[in-house]
Amino acid sequence: MANIFTAFFNRFLKGLFRKKKHVKLGLYGPPNGGKTTLANKICQDWLGEDMGIVSNVAHETREIQIKEQISIKNEQGKELTFNLVDTPGIATKIDYEDFLKAGIPEKEAKIRAKEATKGIIDSIKWLDEMDTVIIVLDATLDPYSQVNITLIGNLAAREIPVLIAANKVDLKKANIKRIQSAFPQYEVIGLSAKYGTNMDDFYDALFKFAS
Repeated sequence: MANIFTAFFNRFLKGLFRKKKHVKLGLYGPPNGGKTTLANKICQDWLGEDMGIVSNVAHETREIQIKEQISIKNEQGKELTFNLVDTPGIATKIDYEDFLKAGIPEKEAKIRAKEATKGIIDSIKWLDEMDTVIIVLDATLDPYSQVNITLIGNLAAREIPVLIAANKVDLKKANIKRIQSAFPQYEVIGLSAKYGTNMDDFYDALFKFAS
């Protein structure tokens, strides 16, 4: 069954990239999974600049961030252009007390919690704009605790192609096979956005669907 899903996914995504000149590529996933770190790495590799601020505090990204017309090339000379969309971390519950624990004053913590809640709502709404979604997961953590069922349901309902980036493979506790077992219907690429590990494999995955 997994092979059937993979074959369908590959055919769908190949057709998608052929038809669209500028694909909207959305980064989704839990807080602190490494979405903005990956977005920054992509932008550094191809634009020479960062996209957003990275922080150890969850929900640092609370608004949709967009970097337009990123063009990447492979060794065969093929070029792929897309608009990269970095979204706030998806969570089922946001408590301002979590910000307090990070040393943020109460007034600011409540503001951040409100902004983060709005960011999650906006992220789900933006699914209508996405051509492809990359779910960025922390490879050291249980995948089931990171992926929101509502997000998966929305992606399936919209028939949006999904690629999973198993981030933080530089850490000893990283377990890519656990993520692959949890989501056999999706292709999983192990990488470290922080150190650039396996980024070539990540880019190759995008070009494989475009060829």
